[in-house]
Amino acid sequence: MIRQLLNRLYISLPVLLGVIVVCFVLLQVAPADPAAVIAGPTASADELAQVRQELGLDKPLAVQLTGYMWRLVHLDLGRSMISNVPVIDEIGSTIGATVELMLASVIWSIPLAILLGTLAAYRRGKLIDRFVMTLSVVGVSLPVFWVGLLLVQHVGGAGILPYIGRNGPLWTLAGLESIALPALTLGSVLIGPVARITRTAVIETLSGDYVRTARAKGAGESRVVLRHALRNALLPIVTLVGLQVGNLLGGAVVTEQIYSWPGVGRMAVGAIFAGDFPLAQGAILVTALGFIIINLIVDLLYGYLDPRGHKS
Repeated sequence: MIRQLLNRLYISLPVLLGVIVVCFVLLQVAPADPAAVIAGPTASADELAQVRQELGLDKPLAVQLTGYMWRLVHLDLGRSMISNVPVIDEIGSTIGATVELMLASVIWSIPLAILLGTLAAYRRGKLIDRFVMTLSVVGVSLPVFWVGLLLVQHVGGAGILPYIGRNGPLWTLAGLESIALPALTLGSVLIGPVARITRTAVIETLSGDYVRTARAKGAGESRVVLRHALRNALLPIVTLVGLQVGNLLGGAVVTEQIYSWPGVGRMAVGAIFAGDFPLAQGAILVTALGFIIINLIVDLLYGYLDPRGHKS
């Protein structure tokens, strides 16, 4: 397990390095000028040149990138150009809301998707199977922003649930009410893919010799499906769930914008539009780290669930 963890970390380092370089270069060629953001709209050309010199923006791009990466090694993400607050503090004040949103989305959608996929596999060719497959196609086809707009109009607009901002932590009634619509929106993108892969995996395991043996020994259908078929189908399900949860980070940006949810994604979008490059770079870096950590957890779970991994 330790060897697998170290190997995965070794593989992830070039990915993280590539994200840092690409993000830095893309923000450098963006039309916004950080010097103009700091100096203000009335600054003269000399004042802009002075600010650019103080920020090191007059140096070659390679020199700027080297300095940025050296600061990252020392865990220095810089300071926000708008608020003059350390970027790490800005991210720390918003990352909790994003984690809450992702957890709330996963908690309701993944169990429901696995349940639907298992029912569809067990009742293959029946009405419930066709219903789940239709629901899966619809879920995969609808973009997250469209689902969000529909919920805002028909649920939030009707006054059933709040749809603007975060009104409290999850352990309060106000917090649960305010996260309901964002979590429904973000979690909706998981149901289709996870239900389909669950159905395929369970159908394959239901035809296995161990399932026929369990039935021959008199095991009940619920035990056969849950203890034998579903349990042995977890490998592809866990793999897909990890990839989809990683993709939630992208969907969270859209969801946070729709519902004014004070998370990292919304902060990153605001920083990009405002030309606050240090804050935007920090937010993108944290998002990339989150994706890498999620995939690392999935790899460890895969090695734990795969019986061949314990024999090697």
